[in-house]
Amino acid sequence: MKKTIAMMMTLVASATFAGCADMNGNNTNAGSVPANGGQAGAPHACKADAGPDDALVGKTEADAAAQLDGCLWRVLERDGKALPGTMDYREERRNLGIRDGKVIWVRRG
Repeated sequence: MKKTIAMMMTLVASATFAGCADMNGNNTNAGSVPANGGQAGAPHACKADAGPDDALVGKTEADAAAQLDGCLWRVLERDGKALPGTMDYREERRNLGIRDGKVIWVRRG
C-alpha cells in the first residue's frame, strides 16, 4: 500500500511539472487569440517597429490597426472605459487607448 501511495504521489508531481514546463519558456499562448486580431506566435514582422510608438497617436483605430498588422497589440481603454486585459508583461505588445475612434495613447507591455 505504501508503494502504491508513493507511486501515485510521483505521478501527480510529474504531471504537475510537465504541465508547467512551458510557462516560462517561449510558448506564445498557443491556441489563444489576441483581442485585436494581432497574431500571437507569428514571426515578428511588425511594420510599426520602423517608427516610434507615439506615431500611432492621433490616427484612427482603423489606420492604427493597419499599421500594426503583424504586431502584437490590444485596446485597453475605449472612450474612458477600461477593457479587460491580462497582467503579463510583453515588451513587444502595444496597448492602445482609443477615444472617439482615435488613438490617444500607446504603452508597451
